[in-house]
Amino acid sequence: SMSLRSSVIDRALGKSRQEVVSQSAFAHLFSEFIQYTQARSSTASELERRLEEAGVGIGVRVLELVSLRDGKTRRETRMLGILQYINSNIWKALFGKSADALEKSVENEDEFMIWEAEPLVNQYISVPAPPV
Repeated sequence: SMSLRSSVIDRALGKSRQEVVSQSAFAHLFSEFIQYTQARSSTASELERRLEEAGVGIGVRVLELVSLRDGKTRRETRMLGILQYINSNIWKALFGKSADALEKSVENEDEFMIWEAEPLVNQYISVPAPPV
């Protein structure tokens, strides 16, 4: 029998309301993603590279989806403009609130940092104690 309720895949991207994912589901997916990537990396730098590559792909897709839902038809070409959009709209779509700050590096002219006082992902990361 066919369900009258449509799946998330059948819904139009621009018309979907913001869905909320439970923190436990997020923690599980995040943990599995890190373990999967770690198992395929032989060095810390390879792990970092793989996580960065995945993050870029995920970030581009999230940017496209949120921009579509926000009705943005023009692509932002100014560095500060896109950073402010990510700091507010994208962050809000991902974490339910704007990031705590957008800061410009004092060392590098073209470097900016989005700052979050209590990053959600840090709640699920434990650093092993150094060997004694």
